[in-house]
Parts: sequence; C-alpha cells; structure tokens
Amino acid sequence: MHRYYKITRFYPFLKSTAYKAFVAIIIFSAIIFGLEYFFIDINSLLNKLVSNFDTVTVFVFFLISETLLGLLPPEFFMAWASKADTPWMYLFILATISYTGGIASYLIGVLISNIPSVKNYLESKIKTHIANLRRWGGFFIFIGATLPIPHSVVSMASGLIRYNFGNYLLWALFRYIRFGLYAMVIFQLL
Repeated sequence: MHRYYKITRFYPFLKSTAYKAFVAIIIFSAIIFGLEYFFIDINSLLNKLVSNFDTVTVFVFFLISETLLGLLPPEFFMAWASKADTPWMYLFILATISYTGGIASYLIGVLISNIPSVKNYLESKIKTHIANLRRWGGFFIFIGATLPIPHSVVSMASGLIRYNFGNYLLWALFRYIRFGLYAMVIFQLL
C-alpha cells in the first residue's frame, strides 16, 4: 500500500491538503480576531443570532448547505453553536446533520449517475475529486470528512462512481471527529 500511495502521489496530496487546512484555520482565526478587535463584538453578534433565529431554521439551512456542495463552511455554524445554551449538544446535532447531508449527497450522486448528460457534466466539474477517489478510495473520503475539502463534493463523487456505500458510511464517520476538533478551537476563540 505504501508503494501504491507513493506512486499515485497520495502523500504530497495529503501534505498539501493538511497545509491548506492549517492555513484555513489560521486565516479564520485571524479574521475572527481582527473583526473582534477592530470592528464588532463577535460574541454579542453570535448571541443575537442565537436569540433571533429559530434553531430548527438554522439546522435546516445547514442541512441544505451540507447537501448542496457545501454552500457555507461548517465553522460558521460551529461559531453559532458556541453561543447556545448547550454548545456541545448543538455541535453533535450539527455533526449529525453534516453526516446526513453527506449521505444525501452520496445518494444524489447515485441518482445522477443514471442521467448520462448530467453525469458527464458533473464528472467534468469534479473530475479531480473523482480521480482521487478512484485512486485512494476510503482515505479520500476520510480527507473530505476531516479537512476543508467540501464533504458534499466528495460524497457526491462517491455516489457517482458507486463507491461501496457501507465503506462510505464508515469513512464519513470521521466527520464527527472534525467537528469535535474544530469546535475545541472555535469554542476557545469565542
């Protein structure tokens, strides 16, 4: 396996993706600190968001976002959850919604694979993800679940190539770990 991953350039891809994730976390943290220091009180803004928006509405919006190509980064919703009465419970619900959204994206990919014109269009748009998924299988789903690659795109690509659904479900469970680790940082910042 090591030789295969070396030949297929999995290790440089993993290094590059981990670096991008680290940079994304640093940039997100810097933006939060910058906004907090120079412009607005983020804690009061998040408190207003928690009190003004119905929880179910936020959860439904997050499900739509996680199903349809990751419209908004989950970190925004984690920041929102940090101001809830029970932030870790909200975080668990968000992680479950994200996992469910990934499953929905997988099933959309399976359905799309039956429509040749749409399948060809999407395969051309996400061809890099599909190629990586074919090369690295579950490890690529792991990367999509834990790092800032849109989880829904990886899930849809999994459905398009009809990756084994049971294996997909197991690898996608790492989404919960991502939410936990990112939340530890975000909850400390806010």
